Amino acid sequence: MQPIIQGLLMISASVVFCLGYYYLSNWLLDNIFLPAHGKNINRNISLANQIRPWLFLFPALFALLVYLAYPVLETLRLSLTERHAYGDEWVGLANYAQMFNDQKFWEAFRNNMSWLVIVPAISTGFGLLAAHLTDRIGWGNAAKSIIFMPMAISFVGASVIWKLVYDARPVDQDQIGLINALYLFFGGDAPQTWITMSLWNNLFLMIVLIWIQTGFAMMILAAALRSIPEETIEAAIIDGSNPWQLFFRIKVPQIKGTILVVWTTITITVLKVFDIVYAMTNGHWGTQVLANYMFDKFFRGNDWGVGSAAAIVLMLLVTPIMVWNVKHARKEMQ
Repeated sequence: MQPIIQGLLMISASVVFCLGYYYLSNWLLDNIFLPAHGKNINRNISLANQIRPWLFLFPALFALLVYLAYPVLETLRLSLTERHAYGDEWVGLANYAQMFNDQKFWEAFRNNMSWLVIVPAISTGFGLLAAHLTDRIGWGNAAKSIIFMPMAISFVGASVIWKLVYDARPVDQDQIGLINALYLFFGGDAPQTWITMSLWNNLFLMIVLIWIQTGFAMMILAAALRSIPEETIEAAIIDGSNPWQLFFRIKVPQIKGTILVVWTTITITVLKVFDIVYAMTNGHWGTQVLANYMFDKFFRGNDWGVGSAAAIVLMLLVTPIMVWNVKHARKEMQ
């Protein structure tokens, strides 16, 4: 059976199961706790009303338990054990010690921190600038569509596009890579293999994610800018504010909360970055990041202990930012 047919069958079966579960659980609840007559009918109605929400929440709670809580606990267990042919051996923090003594881990950690500093800042900054400028031009909606378009492309698809942009051919051949074509046109001596250049190649990889995330930041921040009361802007103009003051002293402070939410959302994406590095360099030439390090240990080195330890470290880095993001978003909605 073809995978697409299997997928459609699984989706259909899941929908039918959920509908059947909701109907059957509701029917049982009505027939057990809500009889047609009885002296305890009020108490039964109250009890049924307390149970009913949990019956409807159960599928979601079960999915969270199976697909989120259990994998986290199992990953934590694996990070404290060493897998052998005869079973798992408890080794405590030995996997973490081995990982912290691995230079590749620290290379991945440093690269992740570089991504963390550069990508959210530039993506949010460009997104804010695009949101502000596109609202001031007649063809702003078309410009927004063009800037947002990369969000519709998968990370792997974007990586393939940019790998062609950075492509390098021998000097006697026509360059299909845009960067090398421009480099030679403006007097460069030979095509450069941009994604193998130490230090710079990480920046070239970051550009791919910035290209994707700028559209996301622009759309959220454009909505926030439109929510600023017109009276505030008009009062600032009457008081003599110039465009720079109007933007940085009036508009930006009023959407500071939204800017922080966008920043932290992109930060979470950056901490989990995998596809771009895997598709463009596979972690070579000093471009390793934590997710790729974890993948290499798990599936190439078959080292489940150190791979799980890397996964736990990555989760510990992401979780505080995610919790803060959710709390701040809820506060903004109140």
